[in-house]
Amino acid sequence: MSSMEKSGKEKNAMKKNAEDFGKVAVLLGGHSAEREISLMSGSNVLSALQAQGIDAHAFDPVEKPLWALRDEGFVRVFNMLHGRGGEDGTVQAVLEMLGIPYTGSGVAASALAMDKWRTKMVWLSAGIPTPPYQIVDARTDWMELIDTLGLPLVLKPVHEGSSIGIAKINHADPQHLAEAYAEAARHDSLVIAEAFVHGAELAAAVTDHCALPLVRIVAPNGNYDFEHKYFSDDTQYFCPSGLPEALEERIRAQTLAAFRVLGCRGWGRLDVILRDDGQWFFLEANTVPGMTAHSLMPMAARAAGMSMEALCLTILRGAISEHVA
Repeated sequence: MSSMEKSGKEKNAMKKNAEDFGKVAVLLGGHSAEREISLMSGSNVLSALQAQGIDAHAFDPVEKPLWALRDEGFVRVFNMLHGRGGEDGTVQAVLEMLGIPYTGSGVAASALAMDKWRTKMVWLSAGIPTPPYQIVDARTDWMELIDTLGLPLVLKPVHEGSSIGIAKINHADPQHLAEAYAEAARHDSLVIAEAFVHGAELAAAVTDHCALPLVRIVAPNGNYDFEHKYFSDDTQYFCPSGLPEALEERIRAQTLAAFRVLGCRGWGRLDVILRDDGQWFFLEANTVPGMTAHSLMPMAARAAGMSMEALCLTILRGAISEHVA
């Protein structure tokens, strides 16, 4: 067989495989505080799918209602909606009602993973290490909180992502704590205080029942905030992580356990802190990780020999509904 004939057969096979997926909607944008990131992530996924001949189209729930998915003939959904409405089980429930298979975790697991407080309770019950914490409100005795969790500590909205509303508290200043709480509470009615763990920041990605190579993150002054996550070129990423192989394998194995005990499926990313003494702690789970130029999921996939196109195709193949899970 000539090289031209072989190339022609490969193109025909690729076209047939692409056609097998049918018309695919890439959900992006949405109403959450992470809309800007979702638009970037979704655009990258859309380009990767279209480059493989898949009949993929952008769909922003801000512009039209979700039930238009069925009216417009979409048969699969690649969900790239970050934050509330996209990762909390809401859109998953609508897609279940519409009978349209979708990528990522189902209704219950999405709602659980979006809730940092209840995620911690499940992890602790399963023996998954996570930093000490306390739910706080405007009546909290801040000095008593410091006595319990120590300093530094971190205040977070329970149901937000992308470092939105997060503050690190370094000093025993009740006024500063009250102000940080008020800012977090502006984003969420539930706020959690967490003991700050000094150590290396790691991203532990999961796809297709496999924990991918860890990404080690080195942010300026250890401040991996919204700006340094998505827009700054000052943050350094190491993948391979540079950790001893045996240690990385143990963390990756527990990553799968932490992912599965929440009921998650398909793909996701867990945030991990590794102390100098070799003890690690899981901070939170992300069921719709970023797919921007600065995002960690594509980095981990590349280290495993998987291109952005191959990663997106793998995730799309996992698009299912709860009732057939």
